[in-house]
Amino acid sequence: MGESLLDKVWKMHKVATLKSGLDQIFIGLHLIHEVTSPQAFSVLREKNLKVMFPENCAATADHIIPTDILSRPFRDRLAEEMLKALEENTKSSKIRFYGLGSKKHGIVHIIGPELGLTQPGMTIACGDSHTSTHGAFGAIAMGVGTSQIRDILATGCLAASKPKLRRINVSGKLQKGVYAKDVILKIINNLGVKGGIGYAYEYAGNVLDNFSMEERMTVCNMSIEGGARMGYVNPDETTYDYLKGREFAPKNFSKAVKFWDSVKSDRNAGYDDEIKLDGSKIEPIVTYGINPGQSISVNEKIPDDADEEALQYMKFRKGEQIKGKKINVAFIGSCTNSRISDLREAAKIVNGRKVHNGVRALVVPGSEQVRMQAESEGLDEIFKKSGFQWRNAGCSMCLAMNPDKLIGDEVCASTSNRNFKGRQGSPTGRTLLMSPAMVAIAACEGKVADVRDYL
Repeated sequence: MGESLLDKVWKMHKVATLKSGLDQIFIGLHLIHEVTSPQAFSVLREKNLKVMFPENCAATADHIIPTDILSRPFRDRLAEEMLKALEENTKSSKIRFYGLGSKKHGIVHIIGPELGLTQPGMTIACGDSHTSTHGAFGAIAMGVGTSQIRDILATGCLAASKPKLRRINVSGKLQKGVYAKDVILKIINNLGVKGGIGYAYEYAGNVLDNFSMEERMTVCNMSIEGGARMGYVNPDETTYDYLKGREFAPKNFSKAVKFWDSVKSDRNAGYDDEIKLDGSKIEPIVTYGINPGQSISVNEKIPDDADEEALQYMKFRKGEQIKGKKINVAFIGSCTNSRISDLREAAKIVNGRKVHNGVRALVVPGSEQVRMQAESEGLDEIFKKSGFQWRNAGCSMCLAMNPDKLIGDEVCASTSNRNFKGRQGSPTGRTLLMSPAMVAIAACEGKVADVRDYL
């Protein structure tokens, strides 16, 4: 039996098996942001330890920064302290830092790929659950906690157990108006938010083969929402074309491609589980509850077996149509859907339309490079003319650790990855997850609508 990409990359990076039974895995790329790293650096100072491999680290500030007024010091004192700590820690440790004012600044999971730091066959860690995004490149990428950040900084290694492997094959051709976000929401709906516990997901099939790298990143980004520790797509020509010419892409690119080809899953690789999904039957998906698995197609009714706690929080009822539900806020952004292709799709929808009266609408590019590219294409003017606020790069309303928050029990159509209680800043705020195009049309209609009716 052959080996999977997970088998190959894990074996290449395994240093030893510890007495605990966990494997000590060397981490090839350690991505750092301002929220989960200060305590880890503090422990290193207390123990008089240095960062072992600063050249393997890269840092940015994304979670707590404002996306409108960037003047320092920030009005939020804790945010200012976090950013200062990151600036000081990266400087003293000689870690590359892409801070405010840098043209390479942005959300950590956006800038890693666009700079070419993320590459096939790598092990990648970050103190953020959505590190699985980088698996789109054929990397084994894991979110870690503060104590693990400390370990990686001090030793370059992470203690982890190798997960089982589930192959998810999405075949067929997607309908017009159905996007990568709908695919991953459908997968999570089918398997459940705990269905991936103990697993890594290998995404495959002609739908994934035909996806761009940005679409693959959207799918892998939300692996964690399905309970999986990581998710990946085997590298191919699409991967290599994306990486070629980027700042940190290998100089001997043809040699790198030979290596990258070698880490692909073998045709006769073994899997612990296999799932098949017909992509042609997927419709635009909208969440109605308080986790990403509580979702339905846009033309479906909220099911009779819907969770009572979710319905009470969302103020919805069984049997109601999700289509037509009024919204107060529209948010296009987050590490799931703030890349240039996401903004282009949303701009197509809003072009020539106006944001509905009473709807507050934001577009937050995922990085400065995305922002500058969008502005060079005139996308910012399309959004602003329609009534959207055009912001600077950052995590923004995805998790609301910054000034971008819901107010009261506002309903937000959001391209982010989580619809947990209070996720977007208000303890009673309500989140409906959907694709950028679906959020765009919801903003203009003032309610949940089927984007296919407007294409």
